[in-house]
Formats: sequence, structure tokens, C-alpha cells
Amino acid sequence: MTKILYVQTSGTDTPEQLYAPFVLGMTAAAMDIEASIFFMIKGITAVRKGEAEKIRLGSFPSLGEVMRQAIDAGVKIYICEQSSQLLGIPKGDFITAGIIAGGATLNDLALDADAVVTF
Repeated sequence: MTKILYVQTSGTDTPEQLYAPFVLGMTAAAMDIEASIFFMIKGITAVRKGEAEKIRLGSFPSLGEVMRQAIDAGVKIYICEQSSQLLGIPKGDFITAGIIAGGATLNDLALDADAVVTF
């Protein structure tokens, strides 16, 4: 199966950059492509419990709704453990669908992917 990895480094301080990986991930899933999003650095702020529901831009639904749709479509969510330590966010503060992972997992996902896109 074809695989694509999206790496999200932008966080809640730049909400206009948060929708793309979820929308593209859902599109990939509809195309029968295995999609994963790896959140790191400030990107992890978007997957804190309750944060995505606070973000709504233009006529789009809330980021929380788009995130749920992506997860329901099969998009896998990874959250960088080192970034959570860097920003002082406890592991329990993230969405339950998120998989806490380290740098080795990111490297493995990137090596296994047919394409990598960074936001």
C-alpha cells in the first residue's frame, strides 16, 4: 500500500496552518493511501485535549471536527514525546487517538513513506 507522512510543526499560534494535514490525510485515505501525521515542536499544541475545538477559520468546521473526521477515516496521529518534554506538556494532556512516539518512530515512518510533506 502507498504511504504518505505529514509532519506538522506549526501549532495553535498559527491556526491557518493546522487544517492542511488533516484535510490532505482524509483525501489520501479516500484514495486508499495510508496516511499518518506526526506532530512535533509546537505542532503538538494542536493535539492537546480540547484545543482543536477552539480553532475555527472561515467557513470550515472547527479543527476538532476535521481532526475527528480524519481519525475516523483512518489517519494515524503521532505525537512527539521529546517535544512534549521540551514544551512541558504531560503525555496525558493529548487526545486519546494520538500515539506518543519518539524520534526513531519519525525516522521509521519517513523511511517507510512514499512521500513526506512538512507543515
